[in-house]
Amino acid sequence: DRQVHEVQSYMGRLETSDKESVHLVENEIQARIDNIFSNLERLEILSSKEPPNKRQNAKLRVDQLKYDVQHLQTALRNFQQRRYLREQQERQREELLARTFTTNDSDTTIPIDETLQFNEHLQSAHRGMDELIGSGTNILQGLRDQRVTLKGTHKKILDVANMLGLSNTVMRLIEKRAFQDKFLMLGGMAVTCLIMFLVVQYLT
Repeated sequence: DRQVHEVQSYMGRLETSDKESVHLVENEIQARIDNIFSNLERLEILSSKEPPNKRQNAKLRVDQLKYDVQHLQTALRNFQQRRYLREQQERQREELLARTFTTNDSDTTIPIDETLQFNEHLQSAHRGMDELIGSGTNILQGLRDQRVTLKGTHKKILDVANMLGLSNTVMRLIEKRAFQDKFLMLGGMAVTCLIMFLVVQYLT
């Protein structure tokens, strides 16, 4: 819990960090998140060795911490994506302002208004593409998080079923349903990737 609160505190510094230090803060947050994930893996192993009457609560606690850290990871990725878009727009604006326009050999002038309009359309298309890719990335990350959550739920159901002494037939039905849910999730991820690929191909 303490490590999670520390990461949340660092997340609050991102919005107020300047361009020179924001990368350092991001790296620090990512390192702490990676460390928490590593500790959670060890806790998960230790919780499985707890006595039966304590094992369920220990697993639920580990799953909750894992869920919190996954949300922090997603929040960090979203911030990095927004920062990248801002920096890209600033570079494009600076390049546009720094560009010099001259006359050609036929003494005709460059249609500056049309050039500016064309650049605005290009920037709008780039922003649309980046937003689409970002949305697709968030969707895929959400599907991955749901997969982890379903996996944890599956384990909890099996543990509860063992504690209640349910029949082998019911256990097989639960496992079959979890297997089907897994393929449905994988199919959804595949369809999402295909749609993103087709949209990128169409827009480019």
